[in-house]
Amino acid sequence: MIRPRDPSYSNSQPDSAEHFTATGIPEGVISASLVVLALVAIVIGAIVGIVLGTLLPSGSRLIALPAGFIATVVASVARYKLVGWAAPARINEARIPIVLVVNAAIASVAGSLTAHDLMGFVGAEISAGMLGAFAGLLSAVLTALLMITYHTNPRR
Repeated sequence: MIRPRDPSYSNSQPDSAEHFTATGIPEGVISASLVVLALVAIVIGAIVGIVLGTLLPSGSRLIALPAGFIATVVASVARYKLVGWAAPARINEARIPIVLVVNAAIASVAGSLTAHDLMGFVGAEISAGMLGAFAGLLSAVLTALLMITYHTNPRR
């Protein structure tokens, strides 16, 4: 049951900044940007996997690594543009931070190799598109974790 606000309490009055996070980004944009990150990474990873699957043997690490990296970079840029669109005063869209590219590279190597090895442990023969999508998803999740850690560091 939802109780109405009691006007006698000083902290129960609506605050003008109530719908913003501590960084000045509107509430809900961070969650939406993480969903965009995951969905874009899955789609781009699958597309890159399908393209590379025509050139390389199915299930190859040479499919997973580029698919994860390209998917993570494209998804990270899409996430950054979404946050920049939602909070234009806080984000400079003209320049993508170098930490984004470094985090994407680290996360894509770990996520892509994990996706490849998990598919090897399962033993199922999967398509190159599915391997690319899985590599993109795991790389995006690791990128999101690295970016959350970066943004919550108070001493940066």
